[in-house]
Amino acid sequence: MIVTTLLFNFSLGFVGAFFMSRYAFQFGLVDQPNTRSSHDTPTPKGGGVGILLCVLLMGLISSVPILVWMPTIGLSLVSFFDDKLDLTPRFRLILQFSSAFAVLLAVEWASLGWLFCVPLFLFFAVYIVGTANFYNFMDGINGIAGIIGLVTFALVALFADLTHAPDWQVMLPAGVAAACLGFLPLNIPKAKVFMGDVGSVLLGFAYASMVCLLTHDLASFVCLITFLFMFYADALTTLFIRWRDGEKLSEAHRRHLYQVLCNELGISHWKVSCAYGVIQAFIGGLMLLAYQQGLVWQFVILIICSLLFLITTFVVRMEAFRKAKGAET
Repeated sequence: MIVTTLLFNFSLGFVGAFFMSRYAFQFGLVDQPNTRSSHDTPTPKGGGVGILLCVLLMGLISSVPILVWMPTIGLSLVSFFDDKLDLTPRFRLILQFSSAFAVLLAVEWASLGWLFCVPLFLFFAVYIVGTANFYNFMDGINGIAGIIGLVTFALVALFADLTHAPDWQVMLPAGVAAACLGFLPLNIPKAKVFMGDVGSVLLGFAYASMVCLLTHDLASFVCLITFLFMFYADALTTLFIRWRDGEKLSEAHRRHLYQVLCNELGISHWKVSCAYGVIQAFIGGLMLLAYQQGLVWQFVILIICSLLFLITTFVVRMEAFRKAKGAET
């Protein structure tokens, strides 16, 4: 049953991507190159619709609470038609926070009284919405969203299994990981279709929702958030750099570390995406081991990984700066 479900989810991920690669142009779902893009030709988007169908399937056939999967589906659908609906950023945020509140109401921690702690409730709502948008921002080169989705949701499923969580909390992330794997053949090494907001917003929102569902104390929360370490580290350091440089944070850009590696240093998309995935898998594995040893070890590994990332991003950006200066002269 488990293998059959995973194979079916893999098929959904592949078929959804294949369908959109063939018919997205007819629906007007095309990613036109802009100042933020790392591609230079119009490319079909919306390939993450198969991942959407995966979450819908898992919600219908398993015991996933409706307040977990329905807000995720609704937000993903709105993201799918975002270009057509022409929604304002304010309306999107209202919708995202409403969806996050719905998920948090479904979290079983309510019996422990945490739900009545307003600051904690608001923190997790901001966390879910922020992660959904971070994931969307990081979907900028071939393969990166799909590979990180595969690794991250596989790690979440493993954590849920190791901590004896309910079966649906294991199968839901495992199914999403399988759908991400099915999507990848049409997105890497050369993209025949992009995931689009329908997939990237869904993955970020679903991941953050699973973090909230599986968190029971600080140690479990620290472990779970490191399963998306590479995206968080890249997004946060880039936000700081752009703020430091006086840029308008709402404007499109190409300053994420992965973009610098591809655009300024000329490294192939698939190589950067695979590197992010391998590093994320390594960090996630370390944190699973550290989780068994206690919170101190978790923070030690988190600090070391953060310092190594900061050093790496500094070296890479300095090399890109020197290369640009050399080209000018």
